[in-house]
Amino acid sequence: MDRENQIHDRNAEIKEGITEGQDVISRAISQPVETAGGEDESDKKHQTTDEINLDNIESSSDIPVPERLVDQVIGQEHAVEVIKKAAIQRRHVMMIGTPGTGKSMLAKAMAELLPKEDLQDILVYPNSEDSNTPIIRTVKAGRGKEIVNAHKAEARKRAQTRNTLIMVLIFGIVGYSIIIGAMLMGIIAAAFIFMALQYSRPKDEMMVPKLLVSSEKDGNAPYIDGTGSHAGALLGDVRHDPFQSGGLETPAHDRVEAGGIHKANKGVLFIDEINTLTPHSQQNLLTALQEGEFPITGQSERSSGAMVKTEPVPCRFVMIAAGNLDAMEGMHPALRSRIRGYGYEVFMQDSMPDTPENQKKFIRFIAQEIKNDGKIPPFDRGAIEEIMREARRRSNRKGHITLKLRDMGGLIRVAGDMARQDNAPVTTTDHVLKAKSIARSVEDQISDEYTKRSRDYELTVVDGIKVGRVNGLAVVGQDSGQVLPIMAEATPTQGATGTIVATGLLKEIAQESITNVSAIVKKFTGRDIRNMDVHIQFIGTYSGVEGDSASVSVATAVISAIEGIPVRQDVAMTGSLSVRGNVLPIGGATYKIEAAAKAGIKTVIIPHSNLDDVLIEERYKDMVEIIPVSTIEEVLDVALVPERKEAFMEKIRNLARMTPAEFLEKVSGTSGKKVPGA
Repeated sequence: MDRENQIHDRNAEIKEGITEGQDVISRAISQPVETAGGEDESDKKHQTTDEINLDNIESSSDIPVPERLVDQVIGQEHAVEVIKKAAIQRRHVMMIGTPGTGKSMLAKAMAELLPKEDLQDILVYPNSEDSNTPIIRTVKAGRGKEIVNAHKAEARKRAQTRNTLIMVLIFGIVGYSIIIGAMLMGIIAAAFIFMALQYSRPKDEMMVPKLLVSSEKDGNAPYIDGTGSHAGALLGDVRHDPFQSGGLETPAHDRVEAGGIHKANKGVLFIDEINTLTPHSQQNLLTALQEGEFPITGQSERSSGAMVKTEPVPCRFVMIAAGNLDAMEGMHPALRSRIRGYGYEVFMQDSMPDTPENQKKFIRFIAQEIKNDGKIPPFDRGAIEEIMREARRRSNRKGHITLKLRDMGGLIRVAGDMARQDNAPVTTTDHVLKAKSIARSVEDQISDEYTKRSRDYELTVVDGIKVGRVNGLAVVGQDSGQVLPIMAEATPTQGATGTIVATGLLKEIAQESITNVSAIVKKFTGRDIRNMDVHIQFIGTYSGVEGDSASVSVATAVISAIEGIPVRQDVAMTGSLSVRGNVLPIGGATYKIEAAAKAGIKTVIIPHSNLDDVLIEERYKDMVEIIPVSTIEEVLDVALVPERKEAFMEKIRNLARMTPAEFLEKVSGTSGKKVPGA
């Protein structure tokens, strides 16, 4: 009779869940779309930066901070517009860009913007017909806990009643045995009966449903960060049961665990570095996106849970996929196609124009970081200006402010910690300057250590002159520079024709730049290098060299080696070269100049087009002279020290003015070999 009552109660709860689910759909169709705050989107006020007056700011506490996350995002106007549209229509979004530019913040903002609708609790019930296929039902948010608690209370009540009856029976048997004088036999009989009843009685707790996903009543849409999740955490899993038989096993439905896709039902699932997911997980994620439901099964083939597979579990979520530029290469093509076909792709900017409006936005960002941290004092005007200056410096681009806001937020917090350590009521410029010297990247610290060691062992030479040796410059990490010594030597070839050999763990682009330099060397030496081998060595490049910003340095070193002309060692240089000898812009000019200054180099040659990008620290300005150049002739004029400089430079200029036909004729005449077509 108890078994029939249990089945009847469970069927009633299932029917109730189905009815409630239908009511949810009916109300969703009839009610207008609302924002997470309960207001119509058209009536929602948006805070702007118009009220920020730079001249009247005394500290960051005077700056208003928007309440909504989407209004706190700066410099990503296109991404914000896309997120707002995607939230209204429940579209998927993929955001690609540099780390720390606001991808996760936009994903959280989308959870606030999603149309408000009735959330659901998801319950998993035992299946009396097939225990390995648990039943899935959905009810109103908050109702799931009530159902589970009611089942548990009923199970406890039945267990108590049954235990009472068993105890009455046991005492009756023992009492009767005492009356008839067979006490020992009565005790033995009572023990056997007790054990038999205990073993054979139904386990009421096995019929209690499990609350798989719990949602807050009238709460915001859920936001789940699935970054780096393994398959079980993302797609759901079934726990392993060491006791698989003998009445000790855990019911199959009680071992089912929801995954991130199920917890994000009617909300947002954010996955950063999407390309790190395994192809199998990406394929299953695609299925969940397409179907809006995904059954839970054991992810380990050797686990007992692999035999369990639930009915399809609702997972109607909005997916925000994110990653760096390389994320698209490792992403499942079908998954990306699904996002493109039913959503948006956004490229995140890493800098914004240095306009008055954007300056106000960045100042508001400083106030946001201080308010959100809650443990550091406000910044005075001087500290705000110093943070702004550092933001311009880190943009590595003229007339721009960096949008790598995670790094800037770290600097703000360290400066605040400095102020708190001094028990200062506000954070000042001095605190920010101390923070800049303390909160340096690992690459910057390694660069300083390398510079010291290279000076001790004379790997870096900063005075005198040497043939075939040039101080190049390189960027380490994202915010540090390093002096990169480059040496060249020319020797008679031992083969049929000359070759250019470069060593120092050069990567693809760097190798190609060496090939381009060979054309420059031929033109500006006037020599046929087919009868010589040119060896180029990058000193101390243990982590490899990538990029073409060393082209100017390589060309200068090779020309010096071939012509036997010394190079000034108090000069460092950086720049890319075109095959016609034009000096092209490079990245990280500011960090390279600062590295040269720290090494003791007096003069730095940079591309003229990078001159406006330079924003070095005040302490370095008097330590180094910056010379902008546009052509390789200008580089050679500054760096080389020939005995008869005027004659040498005139030769360089004459060679530069030659047409290809004239140059070929000169080379063939000089070498004594007739060049076909000359």
